Amino acid sequence: MNRRNLLKSGLTGAAALAVGNQMAFASPEKKKKHNFTFCLNTSTIMRQNLGLMKEIETAAAVGYDGIEIWMRTLEAYVKEGGKLADVKKKASDLGIVIEDSIGFAAWVVDNDEERNKALDQIKREMDMLAQIGCKRIAAPPFGATKGPKIDLRKAAERFYQVCQQGKEMGVLPQLELWGFSENLHLFGETLFVAAESGHPDAVILPDVYHLRRGGSPFEALEMINGSKIQMFHMNDYPGNIEKSKLTDGMRVMTGDGDAPMDKILQILNSKGVPITLSLEIFNEDVWKMDAKEASAMGLAKMKACVAKAIG
Repeated sequence: MNRRNLLKSGLTGAAALAVGNQMAFASPEKKKKHNFTFCLNTSTIMRQNLGLMKEIETAAAVGYDGIEIWMRTLEAYVKEGGKLADVKKKASDLGIVIEDSIGFAAWVVDNDEERNKALDQIKREMDMLAQIGCKRIAAPPFGATKGPKIDLRKAAERFYQVCQQGKEMGVLPQLELWGFSENLHLFGETLFVAAESGHPDAVILPDVYHLRRGGSPFEALEMINGSKIQMFHMNDYPGNIEKSKLTDGMRVMTGDGDAPMDKILQILNSKGVPITLSLEIFNEDVWKMDAKEASAMGLAKMKACVAKAIG
C-alpha cells in the first residue's frame, strides 16, 4: 500500500470511528446508569391482607420488577387449597420475579434439637419455594435475638449447613443482619459468619434500617464484594431518634427519613453487579392506605432516590 492509499485508509477509519462515537453519544438515554431492579417486600402491604395472589397482582400492576413474599403467606395460601404451580404461573404470566421469601427458622441457636427442627423447616420451605420459582430465602438470626452471645465460628458452621441445603434445593439463603438482635446485629458480625462459613454461595442481605439500628456505619457496605450481595432492603428512618430506640414500626418510605441515601446507593451501584432493591417497611400509616397506592408510592420514592444518587 502506497502512502496516498495509506492516508486515505486512515482518514476513512477515523471518519468511521467519529461516526461511531457520534452514534454512541447521540442516544445516552439507552445506556442504563444503574444496576438496580425494584422489588416489593409484601411487609409493606401486610395489613391490607390481600393474600398471596393479589399481592403478586398488585406488584405487577404498579410496575415492580419483582416481589419478596412472606413464607407464612405462602403457607396460608396452600393451606386454603392453593396450588404451588399456580403461583409460579401467575408470576410468570405477569412478568414478576419472585426474588425472595422471608422465613423464620432458628438455624443459628445453640440448642441442638431446635436447630435440627429449623433445618427440617428450611428444607420444607425451600421445597415449596423451588416449586413456585422463588430464587432465595432470608436467613436472619431468628431465635437468637435475646440471651447469650453465640460463638460466631459456630454460627458460621451452622450457616454453611443452611447454604449447603440451599445448594441441594436450588434456593439461595441470604444471611440477614438484624439490628435489634443480640447476635448478628453488626455488619461486621454478619460478614464474619458469611466469610468463615467457607461456603461459595454465602451472601449477605443488608437493610437501611437494620444497619442504623445495629450501629454499623453505612461505609461498611464498601467491605463486601459485589458477588456477595444480591438484594438490599430499602426503607428509611427518622434521624432525631436515638438508634437504640428505633423500632420496625418507625421505618418510613425511602427518602422520607434521614438515611444518607445518596451514599448508600452510590456504594451499591459501584459494585457493578445486578442488585435488587426491595421495599420493606412496617408502617401503620402505610398499612392504612390502599395497597396499590401504597405500593406505587413506594416504587416512585425508590426510583426518585436512585435518580438523585446516580443521575
